[in-house]
Amino acid sequence: MSFAVGRVRGTVNINHEISETLRYLNLTRINHCVVIPENPVMKGMLQKAKDYITWGEVSGEVLERMMKERGQLEGGHPLTDEYVKKNTDFAGMKELAKAIAGNKAEYKVLPGITPIFRLSPPKSGHRTVKRSFPIGGSLGYRGAEIDALLNRMI
Repeated sequence: MSFAVGRVRGTVNINHEISETLRYLNLTRINHCVVIPENPVMKGMLQKAKDYITWGEVSGEVLERMMKERGQLEGGHPLTDEYVKKNTDFAGMKELAKAIAGNKAEYKVLPGITPIFRLSPPKSGHRTVKRSFPIGGSLGYRGAEIDALLNRMI
């Protein structure tokens, strides 16, 4: 599975090491989201920055919707099915999204793609940005519940 990782908190009074980790993940601003593969290196980075981000396993349907509505090419041009067909071996965004969600391909396979999804704040807001998800907050690992959050942010 691939992880969808979203930044929840800002940069005030942040440790330098955590700031660098967030930069390596391309999460430089609040409400930015990236899709990363599940591997030990990425899991370590997620654990290091867990007090500023939320993440979980993204489904193919939500990823496809995110790519259609928020995916961008360099220069701010929207991502289209035609571009995906022309530049990859996939038949369209639906097939590409399922391959990415199943960890069979990376989002970076498309040349000229912006690796960040710029999302809006979630409708009805975050629970709280100071507690972890299991105890009623918005931070840390949330598993399949990331789909509900992303649907509110797209």
